[in-house]
Amino acid sequence: MKKKANEQKPTIFTIFGGTGDLAARKLIPALYNLFLDGYMPKEFTIVGLGRTEYNDESYKEVLLDGLNKYSRSGVADPAKWGEFSSNIIYLQSDASKEKTYKDLEQIIADRDEQWAEAATVIHYLSVAPQFFPVISEYISKIKMAGGKEKCRIVIEKPFGRDLETAKELNELLQSLFDESQIYRIDHYLGKETVQNMMAFRFANALFEPIWNRNFIEHVQISVTEDIGIEDRGGYYDGSGALRDMLQNHILQVLCLVAMEPPVSFNADEVRNRRVDVLKAIRRFGPEEVKHNAVRGQYAGGWVGGKEVNGYREEKGVDPNSNTETFCAFKFFIDNWRWQNVPFYVRTGKRMHQKSSVISIQFKDVPHPIFPSHASENWQQNRLIISIQPEMSIRLQVQAKRPGLDMILNPVDMVFDYDGTYPKESPEAYETLLLDAMEGDQTLFMRGDQVEAAWELLMPVIDNWEGRKSLNFPNYPADSWGPEIAEALIAKDGFHWFTMPVKSKSKKK
Repeated sequence: MKKKANEQKPTIFTIFGGTGDLAARKLIPALYNLFLDGYMPKEFTIVGLGRTEYNDESYKEVLLDGLNKYSRSGVADPAKWGEFSSNIIYLQSDASKEKTYKDLEQIIADRDEQWAEAATVIHYLSVAPQFFPVISEYISKIKMAGGKEKCRIVIEKPFGRDLETAKELNELLQSLFDESQIYRIDHYLGKETVQNMMAFRFANALFEPIWNRNFIEHVQISVTEDIGIEDRGGYYDGSGALRDMLQNHILQVLCLVAMEPPVSFNADEVRNRRVDVLKAIRRFGPEEVKHNAVRGQYAGGWVGGKEVNGYREEKGVDPNSNTETFCAFKFFIDNWRWQNVPFYVRTGKRMHQKSSVISIQFKDVPHPIFPSHASENWQQNRLIISIQPEMSIRLQVQAKRPGLDMILNPVDMVFDYDGTYPKESPEAYETLLLDAMEGDQTLFMRGDQVEAAWELLMPVIDNWEGRKSLNFPNYPADSWGPEIAEALIAKDGFHWFTMPVKSKSKKK
């Protein structure tokens, strides 16, 4: 049960990169909404750190502008914003200078004295990865009245860019902090529908008995975006779809779908089961990469009546870039539950639709009894978990169409968040920041989990980086990706599932 304000201990949030896009779009709106809903402590301070020349008031004006644009609660109420923002201070700083941390240490000490209690201090590193080491080393030296159990550090992705750099970062962090202090954040795990995977599977007697190779034919996970790389060309060209989406978001969702039942809801017990899945996924050799992994890069085209650039024409991108903007994989999990059940995953930019969908297709009935004319619209049972833009869980079954004849039609049994819960769901960052305040690491990645994900994908990364694709770009904007992705799944007799949506989602 989440603690309300009167149960929370005094807390200080320090946001390194406090003038950046993530702070304005996600972090401050998340903390403000927690405040509105009564989950922020009575005593709290938010310290934004950045190089820009702001004072407290000018910094708050920038944050308010971002809040009004991006918060799920809409334009801020002046009185509520005034009450919330009275707890925000700005520290113009240089993350590489010792003075920054001396100033921060003094702020923490002053708050501890003011509140007559040692505060929990959460350091959020919303900065480029090259700053992780220096900031972490300085943070570990800050003297705190409450000791190390009161200090927590939140690391944004990317956590390394390959197995070697991830191990180096883990070794550094674990030499400075206990694992219990390190929160490697993946905002996908905070999404409401993703969290509901655990409840759906393990709180119901209906599904777990058939959640295995005896009943499930295959699983698909698709995370597609209709936008391009926008203004992230410099970052994205050194990353690509595999590093940006598949290594973290998609593999974490796959783990939730495939994990064994944990003994309890204890954070490490849940995370142990997720690591088990990553360790059980069949590794790729050179031949397996060729047959089970495909990549793509988008070309220019027309989207919504507007002409858009191809990837290689985007600002900050190498005109001869070999970076993939799409990738699709076929995985196998070598354990008793999932042996020989294919897991198909894909992600891409500039695709026809923005959606994040899990599709679990069950095996067909063992013996059809209905005549062919009755079942010409026959579809196998399918469970569809939609994460965005619609939040819903659909079970597709066969039912008789009304009338005198026995005609079967597929119908949906739907759990729709909007229809069931009129109150708007919290954003992923609200959930995760509250968990960090409460010291709950269930939805955060552990060091061995990050390394296991990198280890799985390194053969593909090495293969792709060592072999230039000669057919890039290979899919047009506003499409469902390259033809080779269709071939990947079609050769097994399946097709990619696409979730019908009422309209294009509005982007914030």
